[in-house]
Amino acid sequence: MRRCGANIVPVAKRGRHWVRQRSPFSGVLGAFVGRFAMKQSDTKSRFKAKLLRPAKSDRDAPWAFVILPERASAKLPRRGRTTVEGSINGHGLRVTLEPDGQLSHWLRVNQELLETAGVNIGEIVTFEIMSVAQEPEPEMPSDLQEALAAAPEARAVWDDTTTIARLDWIHWITSAKQSKTRAKRVGDACDMLASGKRRVCCFDPSGYYSKTFSAPKTAD
Repeated sequence: MRRCGANIVPVAKRGRHWVRQRSPFSGVLGAFVGRFAMKQSDTKSRFKAKLLRPAKSDRDAPWAFVILPERASAKLPRRGRTTVEGSINGHGLRVTLEPDGQLSHWLRVNQELLETAGVNIGEIVTFEIMSVAQEPEPEMPSDLQEALAAAPEARAVWDDTTTIARLDWIHWITSAKQSKTRAKRVGDACDMLASGKRRVCCFDPSGYYSKTFSAPKTAD
């Protein structure tokens, strides 16, 4: 490393000369800057997909799901939970996509949307989606809300962080498979927030590296 003005420049000596090297973080930084500069129109996609029946479904409230094509998911601003708007067979929709653990997303079509669009499970339908201009504030679970109410320092940091950060905190907590694990995460979240941590530590919102998330299994 050599200092160049206020910057640290990675270099290596070859013979009698010093040669500047490519920073190992330049690709990551470039991708981040590209995402940050993304326009809403850049995320727009149109595709056809089959409405799949999940293996586990409520008989009183049937629902379907689709897995986004890789090209459509790749246009979105993040690999974790993200909200999109658009249409299904020309009928408006606004939903929060879930990560499928394969660096893509899946979309839940609830009973109300099935009926509004006049479509049935098993049919091939046309979607048009793009990311929303501003990610909506996520609904706070009651257990987290109660814990933050009892921890004013944690609540202050929570209120001061970003919507995306709060989305990931809530996703980390609600993705716990056991009530005991969830309760511990609520407590840990309050401790981390109170210590000044604005983002949840060591959480993979895509589920790809942690192998935590996946799309629903189909009934077929």
